[in-house]
Amino acid sequence: MRQIFVQLLLLLTFFIAIGLAMTPAAKAKIGNLETPEISTFKWLSIILCTLLAGGGVFFAAGEPVYHFVVTPPAFDSEAGTAEAVSGALGQSFMHWGFMAWAVLGSLTAVVLAHAHYVKGQPLQPRTLLYPIFGERLMRGPLGGIVDACCVIALVAGTVGPIGFLATQVSFGLHELFGLPEGYTGQLIILAVLGCIYVLSSMSGIHKGIQLLSRFNVLLALAIGAVIIVFGPTLFLVNSYVSGMGAYISEFFTMATMTAETAPAWWMQWWTVFFFAWFIGYAPLMAIFVARISRGRSIREMIVAVAILAPVATTVWFTLLGGSGIYYQLTGAIDLTEALNNFQFDVATLTIAQALPGGTWMAVAILLLTTIFVATTGDSMSYAIAVVGTGHDNPSPIVRAFWGIAMALMAAVLLYMGAGQIGALQQFIVITAIPVSLILLPSLWNGPQAAYAMAREQGIIE
Repeated sequence: MRQIFVQLLLLLTFFIAIGLAMTPAAKAKIGNLETPEISTFKWLSIILCTLLAGGGVFFAAGEPVYHFVVTPPAFDSEAGTAEAVSGALGQSFMHWGFMAWAVLGSLTAVVLAHAHYVKGQPLQPRTLLYPIFGERLMRGPLGGIVDACCVIALVAGTVGPIGFLATQVSFGLHELFGLPEGYTGQLIILAVLGCIYVLSSMSGIHKGIQLLSRFNVLLALAIGAVIIVFGPTLFLVNSYVSGMGAYISEFFTMATMTAETAPAWWMQWWTVFFFAWFIGYAPLMAIFVARISRGRSIREMIVAVAILAPVATTVWFTLLGGSGIYYQLTGAIDLTEALNNFQFDVATLTIAQALPGGTWMAVAILLLTTIFVATTGDSMSYAIAVVGTGHDNPSPIVRAFWGIAMALMAAVLLYMGAGQIGALQQFIVITAIPVSLILLPSLWNGPQAAYAMAREQGIIE
Protein backbone atom coordinates (compact mmCIF):
# COMPACT_ATOMS: atom_id res chain seq x y z
CA MET A 1 0.00 0.00 0.00
CA ARG A 2 2.80 2.42 0.92
CA GLN A 3 4.54 1.72 -2.37
CA ILE A 4 1.38 2.31 -4.42
CA PHE A 5 0.72 5.56 -2.55
CA VAL A 6 4.21 6.86 -3.34
CA GLN A 7 3.89 6.00 -7.02
CA LEU A 8 0.44 7.58 -7.33
CA LEU A 9 1.66 10.70 -5.51
CA LEU A 10 4.41 11.25 -8.07
CA LEU A 11 2.18 10.35 -11.01
CA LEU A 12 -0.60 12.74 -9.98
CA THR A 13 1.86 15.51 -9.13
CA PHE A 14 3.31 15.39 -12.64
CA PHE A 15 0.02 15.41 -14.52
CA ILE A 16 -1.65 18.03 -12.31
CA ALA A 17 1.43 20.26 -12.60
CA ILE A 18 1.48 19.98 -16.39
CA GLY A 19 -2.25 20.67 -16.51
CA LEU A 20 -1.77 23.73 -14.32
CA ALA A 21 1.04 25.01 -16.56
CA MET A 22 -1.39 25.08 -19.50
CA THR A 23 -3.96 27.26 -17.71
CA PRO A 24 -4.11 31.11 -17.74
CA ALA A 25 -3.29 31.07 -14.01
CA ALA A 26 0.23 29.88 -14.85
CA LYS A 27 1.03 33.39 -16.12
CA ALA A 28 1.14 34.63 -12.51
CA LYS A 29 4.56 35.87 -11.39
CA ILE A 30 6.30 34.56 -8.28
CA GLY A 31 7.62 36.81 -5.54
CA ASN A 32 6.01 40.14 -6.45
CA LEU A 33 8.70 40.87 -9.04
CA GLU A 34 8.14 41.67 -12.72
CA THR A 35 11.60 40.58 -13.86
CA PRO A 36 13.61 37.54 -12.71
CA GLU A 37 16.21 37.93 -9.99
CA ILE A 38 18.53 35.40 -11.64
CA SER A 39 19.35 34.98 -15.35
CA THR A 40 17.80 32.02 -17.13
CA PHE A 41 21.04 30.08 -17.63
CA LYS A 42 22.12 30.51 -14.01
CA TRP A 43 18.61 29.66 -12.78
CA LEU A 44 18.39 26.46 -14.82
CA SER A 45 21.94 25.51 -13.82
CA ILE A 46 21.13 25.82 -10.12
CA ILE A 47 17.96 23.74 -10.47
CA LEU A 48 19.64 20.99 -12.46
CA CYS A 49 22.82 20.73 -10.39
CA THR A 50 21.10 20.88 -7.01
CA LEU A 51 18.89 17.87 -7.70
CA LEU A 52 21.09 15.66 -9.82
CA ALA A 53 23.75 15.65 -7.09
CA GLY A 54 26.38 12.92 -7.15
CA GLY A 55 23.71 10.39 -8.07
CA GLY A 56 23.49 12.07 -11.45
CA VAL A 57 26.91 10.65 -12.24
CA PHE A 58 26.99 7.70 -9.84
CA PHE A 59 23.81 6.19 -11.32
CA ALA A 60 23.93 7.77 -14.80
CA ALA A 61 26.84 5.55 -15.76
CA GLY A 62 25.89 2.36 -13.95
CA GLU A 63 22.10 2.12 -13.86
CA PRO A 64 21.44 1.85 -17.63
CA VAL A 65 24.15 -0.82 -17.93
CA TYR A 66 22.64 -2.72 -14.99
CA HIS A 67 19.24 -2.76 -16.69
CA PHE A 68 21.01 -3.87 -19.87
CA VAL A 69 22.58 -6.93 -18.21
CA VAL A 70 19.53 -7.61 -15.97
CA THR A 71 16.31 -7.01 -17.93
CA PRO A 72 13.79 -4.83 -16.00
CA PRO A 73 10.41 -6.44 -15.19
CA ALA A 74 8.49 -4.17 -17.60
CA PHE A 75 10.40 -5.56 -20.59
CA ASP A 76 10.94 -9.04 -22.00
CA SER A 77 14.01 -8.58 -24.20
CA GLU A 78 16.99 -10.88 -23.77
CA ALA A 79 19.55 -9.32 -21.42
CA GLY A 80 22.82 -8.21 -22.96
CA THR A 81 21.53 -8.04 -26.53
CA ALA A 82 20.89 -5.09 -28.85
CA GLU A 83 17.15 -5.48 -28.21
CA ALA A 84 17.71 -4.79 -24.49
CA VAL A 85 19.14 -1.29 -25.04
CA SER A 86 15.85 0.60 -25.32
CA GLY A 87 14.37 -1.02 -22.21
CA ALA A 88 17.52 -0.36 -20.18
CA LEU A 89 17.45 3.35 -20.98
CA GLY A 90 13.66 3.57 -20.71
CA GLN A 91 13.70 2.16 -17.17
CA SER A 92 16.47 4.58 -16.17
CA PHE A 93 14.46 7.47 -17.62
CA MET A 94 11.49 6.41 -15.50
CA HIS A 95 13.50 6.60 -12.28
CA TRP A 96 15.06 9.98 -13.09
CA GLY A 97 12.44 11.47 -15.39
CA PHE A 98 9.28 13.54 -15.36
CA MET A 99 7.58 12.09 -12.28
CA ALA A 100 10.66 12.26 -10.08
CA TRP A 101 11.46 15.85 -11.00
CA ALA A 102 7.88 17.14 -10.82
CA VAL A 103 7.56 16.28 -7.13
CA LEU A 104 10.62 18.39 -6.35
CA GLY A 105 9.42 21.86 -7.10
CA SER A 106 6.21 22.22 -9.08
CA LEU A 107 2.98 22.16 -7.05
CA THR A 108 4.78 22.41 -3.71
CA ALA A 109 6.77 25.44 -4.86
CA VAL A 110 3.54 27.15 -5.98
CA VAL A 111 1.97 26.60 -2.54
CA LEU A 112 5.05 27.97 -0.78
CA ALA A 113 5.40 30.93 -3.14
CA HIS A 114 1.81 32.04 -2.52
CA ALA A 115 1.95 31.49 1.23
CA HIS A 116 5.31 33.27 1.62
CA TYR A 117 5.24 36.13 -0.87
CA VAL A 118 1.51 36.89 -0.65
CA LYS A 119 0.42 35.71 2.79
CA GLY A 120 3.67 36.54 4.58
CA GLN A 121 4.22 33.04 5.97
CA PRO A 122 7.78 31.75 6.52
CA LEU A 123 9.58 29.56 4.00
CA GLN A 124 9.24 26.40 6.07
CA PRO A 125 7.86 22.93 5.29
CA ARG A 126 4.95 23.49 7.68
CA THR A 127 3.76 26.21 5.31
CA LEU A 128 2.77 23.47 2.84
CA LEU A 129 -0.04 22.61 5.28
CA TYR A 130 -0.96 26.23 6.05
CA PRO A 131 -3.96 26.22 3.63
CA ILE A 132 -5.48 23.37 5.68
CA PHE A 133 -4.57 24.10 9.31
CA GLY A 134 -3.95 27.86 9.24
CA GLU A 135 -2.29 29.68 12.12
CA ARG A 136 -2.73 26.75 14.54
CA LEU A 137 -0.11 24.82 12.62
CA MET A 138 2.25 27.77 12.21
CA ARG A 139 2.32 28.56 15.93
CA GLY A 140 1.84 25.11 17.48
CA PRO A 141 4.08 22.10 18.14
CA LEU A 142 2.72 20.20 15.12
CA GLY A 143 4.46 22.70 12.84
CA GLY A 144 7.77 21.93 14.52
CA ILE A 145 7.22 18.21 14.01
CA VAL A 146 6.48 18.76 10.31
CA ASP A 147 9.64 20.82 9.86
CA ALA A 148 11.73 18.26 11.74
CA CYS A 149 10.46 15.35 9.61
CA CYS A 150 11.32 17.21 6.42
CA VAL A 151 14.77 18.30 7.60
CA ILE A 152 15.61 14.74 8.69
CA ALA A 153 14.52 13.37 5.30
CA LEU A 154 16.53 16.01 3.48
CA VAL A 155 19.64 15.32 5.55
CA ALA A 156 19.22 11.60 4.85
CA GLY A 157 18.96 12.29 1.13
CA THR A 158 21.92 14.66 1.13
CA VAL A 159 24.18 12.58 3.36
CA GLY A 160 23.55 9.72 0.91
CA PRO A 161 25.19 11.44 -2.09
CA ILE A 162 28.00 12.68 0.16
CA GLY A 163 28.62 9.07 1.19
CA PHE A 164 28.39 7.91 -2.43
CA LEU A 165 30.94 10.56 -3.40
CA ALA A 166 33.44 9.61 -0.70
CA THR A 167 33.43 5.95 -1.73
CA GLN A 168 33.47 6.74 -5.46
CA VAL A 169 36.29 9.29 -5.38
CA SER A 170 38.33 7.18 -2.94
CA PHE A 171 38.04 4.19 -5.25
CA GLY A 172 38.78 6.32 -8.31
CA LEU A 173 41.93 7.88 -6.87
CA HIS A 174 43.13 4.43 -5.81
CA GLU A 175 42.60 2.90 -9.25
CA LEU A 176 43.92 5.87 -11.23
CA PHE A 177 46.86 7.00 -9.11
CA GLY A 178 47.44 4.24 -6.57
CA LEU A 179 46.45 6.36 -3.58
CA PRO A 180 45.44 4.40 -0.45
CA GLU A 181 41.77 3.45 -0.34
CA GLY A 182 40.00 3.39 3.01
CA TYR A 183 38.28 5.36 5.71
CA THR A 184 41.11 7.89 6.14
CA GLY A 185 41.04 8.76 2.47
CA GLN A 186 37.27 9.08 2.58
CA LEU A 187 37.56 11.50 5.52
CA ILE A 188 39.98 13.68 3.56
CA ILE A 189 37.56 13.71 0.63
CA LEU A 190 34.70 14.66 2.95
CA ALA A 191 36.78 17.48 4.45
CA VAL A 192 37.62 18.94 1.03
CA LEU A 193 34.03 18.62 -0.15
CA GLY A 194 32.72 20.17 3.07
CA CYS A 195 35.02 23.17 2.72
CA ILE A 196 33.83 23.74 -0.85
CA TYR A 197 30.11 23.68 -0.20
CA VAL A 198 30.22 25.40 3.21
CA LEU A 199 32.12 28.37 1.75
CA SER A 200 29.76 28.40 -1.22
CA SER A 201 26.68 28.33 1.00
CA MET A 202 28.03 31.11 3.21
CA SER A 203 28.56 33.35 0.18
CA GLY A 204 24.88 33.04 -0.78
CA ILE A 205 22.70 32.31 -3.80
CA HIS A 206 24.07 35.15 -5.92
CA LYS A 207 27.73 34.17 -5.47
CA GLY A 208 29.02 30.72 -4.55
CA ILE A 209 25.90 28.70 -5.35
CA GLN A 210 25.56 30.30 -8.79
CA LEU A 211 29.29 29.98 -9.48
CA LEU A 212 29.47 26.27 -8.65
CA SER A 213 26.31 25.48 -10.62
CA ARG A 214 27.52 27.38 -13.68
CA PHE A 215 30.93 25.69 -13.58
CA ASN A 216 29.29 22.29 -13.20
CA VAL A 217 26.99 22.76 -16.19
CA LEU A 218 29.86 23.99 -18.37
CA LEU A 219 32.01 20.99 -17.35
CA ALA A 220 29.12 18.60 -18.04
CA LEU A 221 28.60 20.21 -21.46
CA ALA A 222 32.32 19.83 -22.22
CA ILE A 223 32.30 16.16 -21.22
CA GLY A 224 29.13 15.59 -23.24
CA ALA A 225 30.65 17.29 -26.28
CA VAL A 226 33.73 15.05 -26.13
CA ILE A 227 31.53 11.95 -25.93
CA ILE A 228 29.34 13.12 -28.82
CA VAL A 229 32.26 14.05 -31.08
CA PHE A 230 34.68 11.22 -30.31
CA GLY A 231 32.41 8.52 -28.87
CA PRO A 232 29.85 6.13 -30.40
CA THR A 233 27.70 9.01 -31.69
CA LEU A 234 25.31 7.14 -33.97
CA PHE A 235 24.71 4.43 -31.37
CA LEU A 236 23.94 7.05 -28.72
CA VAL A 237 21.51 8.95 -30.95
CA ASN A 238 19.66 5.78 -31.92
CA SER A 239 19.66 4.58 -28.31
CA TYR A 240 18.22 7.85 -27.04
CA VAL A 241 15.38 7.77 -29.56
CA SER A 242 14.55 4.12 -28.85
CA GLY A 243 14.98 4.59 -25.10
CA MET A 244 12.64 7.58 -25.05
CA GLY A 245 10.18 5.57 -27.13
CA ALA A 246 10.28 2.73 -24.59
CA TYR A 247 9.89 5.24 -21.75
CA ILE A 248 6.79 6.80 -23.30
CA SER A 249 5.16 3.58 -24.53
CA GLU A 250 5.67 1.77 -21.21
CA PHE A 251 5.26 4.87 -19.02
CA PHE A 252 2.16 3.76 -17.13
CA THR A 253 3.34 0.15 -16.88
CA MET A 254 6.57 1.22 -15.19
CA ALA A 255 4.93 3.98 -13.14
CA THR A 256 2.34 1.66 -11.60
CA MET A 257 4.42 -1.51 -11.25
CA THR A 258 4.05 -3.21 -7.86
CA ALA A 259 5.41 -6.24 -6.04
CA GLU A 260 2.63 -8.21 -7.74
CA THR A 261 4.10 -7.57 -11.19
CA ALA A 262 7.80 -7.25 -10.33
CA PRO A 263 10.16 -8.93 -7.85
CA ALA A 264 9.92 -7.27 -4.42
CA TRP A 265 13.72 -6.95 -4.11
CA TRP A 266 13.87 -5.20 -7.47
CA MET A 267 11.17 -2.69 -6.54
CA GLN A 268 12.83 -1.95 -3.19
CA TRP A 269 16.28 -1.51 -4.69
CA TRP A 270 15.19 0.62 -7.65
CA THR A 271 11.79 2.26 -8.01
CA VAL A 272 10.83 2.56 -4.33
CA PHE A 273 14.27 3.85 -3.37
CA PHE A 274 14.51 6.47 -6.10
CA PHE A 275 10.97 7.76 -5.62
CA ALA A 276 11.47 7.93 -1.84
CA TRP A 277 14.76 9.75 -2.36
CA PHE A 278 13.11 12.47 -4.40
CA ILE A 279 10.16 12.72 -1.99
CA GLY A 280 12.57 13.28 0.89
CA TYR A 281 14.09 16.20 -0.98
CA ALA A 282 10.78 17.68 -2.09
CA PRO A 283 9.76 20.12 0.72
CA LEU A 284 13.11 21.85 1.08
CA MET A 285 13.83 21.73 -2.63
CA ALA A 286 10.46 23.44 -3.13
CA ILE A 287 11.59 26.13 -0.68
CA PHE A 288 14.78 26.57 -2.68
CA VAL A 289 12.98 26.64 -6.04
CA ALA A 290 10.43 29.17 -4.77
CA ARG A 291 13.27 31.35 -3.48
CA ILE A 292 15.35 31.38 -6.68
CA SER A 293 12.31 31.72 -8.98
CA ARG A 294 11.27 35.23 -7.95
CA GLY A 295 10.14 37.13 -11.04
CA ARG A 296 9.45 33.91 -12.98
CA SER A 297 5.97 32.85 -13.97
CA ILE A 298 4.43 29.70 -12.54
CA ARG A 299 4.53 28.26 -16.05
CA GLU A 300 8.27 28.90 -16.39
CA MET A 301 8.94 27.26 -13.05
CA ILE A 302 6.88 24.14 -13.79
CA VAL A 303 8.30 23.71 -17.29
CA ALA A 304 11.86 24.09 -15.98
CA VAL A 305 11.45 21.58 -13.16
CA ALA A 306 9.02 19.06 -14.67
CA ILE A 307 10.06 19.14 -18.36
CA LEU A 308 13.44 20.72 -19.12
CA ALA A 309 15.36 19.26 -16.17
CA PRO A 310 14.19 15.66 -16.75
CA VAL A 311 14.86 15.90 -20.50
CA ALA A 312 18.39 17.12 -19.76
CA THR A 313 18.75 14.25 -17.30
CA THR A 314 17.73 11.65 -19.89
CA VAL A 315 20.29 13.05 -22.33
CA TRP A 316 22.99 12.87 -19.65
CA PHE A 317 22.06 9.29 -18.76
CA THR A 318 22.28 8.36 -22.44
CA LEU A 319 25.72 9.93 -22.84
CA LEU A 320 27.24 8.12 -19.85
CA GLY A 321 25.05 5.04 -19.47
CA GLY A 322 24.50 4.63 -23.21
CA SER A 323 28.25 4.68 -23.76
CA GLY A 324 28.61 2.06 -21.05
CA ILE A 325 26.02 -0.11 -22.80
CA TYR A 326 27.90 0.29 -26.10
CA TYR A 327 31.21 -0.81 -24.59
CA GLN A 328 29.50 -3.69 -22.78
CA LEU A 329 27.71 -4.77 -25.96
CA THR A 330 30.89 -4.68 -28.05
CA GLY A 331 32.96 -6.49 -25.42
CA ALA A 332 35.29 -3.57 -24.68
CA ILE A 333 34.36 -3.85 -20.99
CA ASP A 334 32.52 -6.39 -18.86
CA LEU A 335 30.58 -4.99 -15.92
CA THR A 336 28.29 -7.96 -15.34
CA GLU A 337 29.93 -9.13 -12.12
CA ALA A 338 30.42 -5.61 -10.71
CA LEU A 339 26.81 -4.62 -11.36
CA ASN A 340 25.38 -7.88 -10.06
CA ASN A 341 27.20 -6.97 -6.83
CA PHE A 342 25.91 -3.37 -7.11
CA GLN A 343 29.45 -1.97 -7.27
CA PHE A 344 28.52 1.25 -9.02
CA ASP A 345 31.80 2.95 -8.16
CA VAL A 346 33.59 0.25 -10.15
CA ALA A 347 31.11 0.59 -13.03
CA THR A 348 31.39 4.38 -13.20
CA LEU A 349 35.19 4.38 -13.27
CA THR A 350 35.39 1.53 -15.79
CA ILE A 351 33.02 3.32 -18.16
CA ALA A 352 34.85 6.63 -17.67
CA GLN A 353 38.19 5.04 -18.57
CA ALA A 354 36.67 3.47 -21.69
CA LEU A 355 35.40 6.86 -22.90
CA PRO A 356 37.48 9.06 -25.24
CA GLY A 357 40.30 10.56 -23.19
CA GLY A 358 40.68 7.58 -20.88
CA THR A 359 42.27 8.65 -17.60
CA TRP A 360 41.66 12.35 -18.28
CA MET A 361 37.97 11.68 -18.80
CA ALA A 362 37.86 9.65 -15.58
CA VAL A 363 39.43 12.54 -13.66
CA ALA A 364 36.97 15.00 -15.24
CA ILE A 365 34.01 12.82 -14.24
CA LEU A 366 35.30 12.50 -10.67
CA LEU A 367 35.61 16.30 -10.53
CA LEU A 368 32.12 16.67 -11.99
CA THR A 369 30.71 14.30 -9.38
CA THR A 370 32.39 16.28 -6.61
CA ILE A 371 30.97 19.60 -7.80
CA PHE A 372 27.52 18.04 -8.31
CA VAL A 373 27.49 16.97 -4.66
CA ALA A 374 28.90 20.34 -3.58
CA THR A 375 26.07 22.20 -5.34
CA THR A 376 23.57 20.01 -3.51
CA GLY A 377 25.37 20.49 -0.20
CA ASP A 378 25.48 24.28 -0.47
CA SER A 379 21.88 24.61 -1.68
CA MET A 380 20.47 22.30 0.96
CA SER A 381 22.56 23.89 3.73
CA TYR A 382 20.96 27.16 2.68
CA ALA A 383 17.47 25.60 2.59
CA ILE A 384 17.80 24.05 6.07
CA ALA A 385 19.05 27.39 7.41
CA VAL A 386 15.97 29.05 5.89
CA VAL A 387 13.75 26.56 7.71
CA GLY A 388 15.53 27.15 10.99
CA THR A 389 15.43 30.94 10.84
CA GLY A 390 12.06 31.37 9.13
CA HIS A 391 13.24 33.90 6.52
CA ASP A 392 14.97 33.69 3.15
CA ASN A 393 18.29 35.30 4.09
CA PRO A 394 19.69 33.21 6.95
CA SER A 395 22.97 34.00 8.67
CA PRO A 396 26.11 32.58 7.00
CA ILE A 397 27.03 31.00 10.34
CA VAL A 398 23.76 29.04 10.39
CA ARG A 399 24.34 27.86 6.82
CA ALA A 400 27.88 26.78 7.73
CA PHE A 401 26.62 24.89 10.78
CA TRP A 402 24.28 22.74 8.72
CA GLY A 403 26.86 22.14 6.01
CA ILE A 404 29.43 20.97 8.55
CA ALA A 405 26.81 18.87 10.34
CA MET A 406 25.97 16.97 7.15
CA ALA A 407 29.64 16.25 6.45
CA LEU A 408 30.11 14.95 10.00
CA MET A 409 27.03 12.73 9.70
CA ALA A 410 28.38 11.30 6.46
CA ALA A 411 31.68 10.55 8.22
CA VAL A 412 29.87 8.73 11.04
CA LEU A 413 27.75 6.72 8.60
CA LEU A 414 30.81 5.71 6.60
CA TYR A 415 32.56 4.59 9.79
CA MET A 416 29.52 2.52 10.82
CA GLY A 417 29.39 0.87 7.43
CA ALA A 418 26.38 2.83 6.18
CA GLY A 419 28.48 4.09 3.31
CA GLN A 420 27.36 0.94 1.53
CA ILE A 421 24.54 1.74 -0.83
CA GLY A 422 22.05 -0.69 0.71
CA ALA A 423 22.21 0.84 4.19
CA LEU A 424 21.96 4.36 2.81
CA GLN A 425 18.95 3.36 0.74
CA GLN A 426 17.09 2.06 3.79
CA PHE A 427 17.90 5.26 5.67
CA ILE A 428 16.51 7.39 2.84
CA VAL A 429 13.32 5.33 2.31
CA ILE A 430 12.34 5.30 6.00
CA THR A 431 12.73 9.05 6.47
CA ALA A 432 10.69 9.80 3.32
CA ILE A 433 7.52 8.08 4.56
CA PRO A 434 6.10 10.94 6.70
CA VAL A 435 7.16 13.51 4.10
CA SER A 436 4.92 11.90 1.49
CA LEU A 437 1.88 12.69 3.67
CA ILE A 438 3.01 16.31 4.01
CA LEU A 439 3.20 16.61 0.21
CA LEU A 440 -0.23 15.12 -0.46
CA PRO A 441 -2.36 18.30 0.03
CA SER A 442 -0.30 20.13 -2.59
CA LEU A 443 -2.15 18.12 -5.24
CA TRP A 444 -5.16 20.39 -4.72
CA ASN A 445 -3.60 23.31 -2.85
CA GLY A 446 -1.11 23.95 -5.67
CA PRO A 447 -3.74 24.79 -8.32
CA GLN A 448 -5.76 26.77 -5.76
CA ALA A 449 -2.69 28.85 -4.86
CA ALA A 450 -1.90 29.47 -8.53
CA TYR A 451 -5.42 30.72 -9.25
CA ALA A 452 -5.33 32.90 -6.14
CA MET A 453 -2.07 34.50 -7.33
CA ALA A 454 -3.50 35.01 -10.81
CA ARG A 455 -6.59 36.75 -9.42
CA GLU A 456 -4.48 38.97 -7.17
CA GLN A 457 -2.35 39.99 -10.16
CA GLY A 458 -5.40 40.68 -12.33
CA ILE A 459 -4.64 37.90 -14.80
CA ILE A 460 -8.01 36.21 -14.30
CA GLU A 461 -11.21 37.34 -12.63
